[in-house]
Amino acid sequence: MRLPALALLIWAAPPQPLTIVQPQFHQFEDGPALPAASPFHSGDTVFFSFQVAGFKPEGEDQTVQLSYSLSVRDADNLALTETKSGKLRAELAPQDKDWKPKIRWDFVIPPWALSGTYRLSAVVRDLNTGQETSREFPFSVRGPAIAPVDKLSVQNFRFFRSEDESEPLRSPAYRPGSEVWARFDITGFKLGEKNRLHLEYDIAVLSPAGKQIYSQANAAVEKEESFYPKRFVPAAFSLSLTPAVKPGPYTVVLSLRDGVGSQTAESRHVFTVE
Repeated sequence: MRLPALALLIWAAPPQPLTIVQPQFHQFEDGPALPAASPFHSGDTVFFSFQVAGFKPEGEDQTVQLSYSLSVRDADNLALTETKSGKLRAELAPQDKDWKPKIRWDFVIPPWALSGTYRLSAVVRDLNTGQETSREFPFSVRGPAIAPVDKLSVQNFRFFRSEDESEPLRSPAYRPGSEVWARFDITGFKLGEKNRLHLEYDIAVLSPAGKQIYSQANAAVEKEESFYPKRFVPAAFSLSLTPAVKPGPYTVVLSLRDGVGSQTAESRHVFTVE
């Protein structure tokens, strides 16, 4: 009796899909990976890296060819920076069978970026096969506390004892001959083409009797463009009190002008001379 021949079927493993793996945020290039909940702050430099798996080398030189595109958007879906695009090409040796290409990117969070959950998007394409993959990576940003407003205004006005003080005065009181320092944020202005802004403000000081005793026109003029739109502009000034200044409440009057939005606004703030 003849036994039937056995047919052996050998199945080739399906090709691994192109995949973004090992995504990591860092405090510095190639530094340790930050925990997922670690926030960044306005003005920080963000370092990001990831590797790519599932690519297909081709040719006698086993050439890997990838293109990639990286972008980041804020909580309002506004582009934070220009898109980073690039290509990666490498020739693999037999001992490189476990090698994975690594892509790095660093960018600066603008100092005027507000708090929220931001999203970094990565798109990778295998130029040998045409496969494409993409992923999004959320990260938290902590920024200045600025309330949304639609009219030119002053927010976060604070008096300080000196230029380098970090804590504002709860009760702004000064002695004759000292200096008055103040910081504030200008908000609610309009932006033109290329996020152009044009802001000016005058400063005046009123005596306890309401008489103007000091004024400075165009104490500051701000004209600029930026890729990422500004929602506020920080400002500061100082006043030198004479030794003969009389005790009492004095009023700082800020007169603001928005050259792009054709707006004006006034803001008053009181300090005391003791």
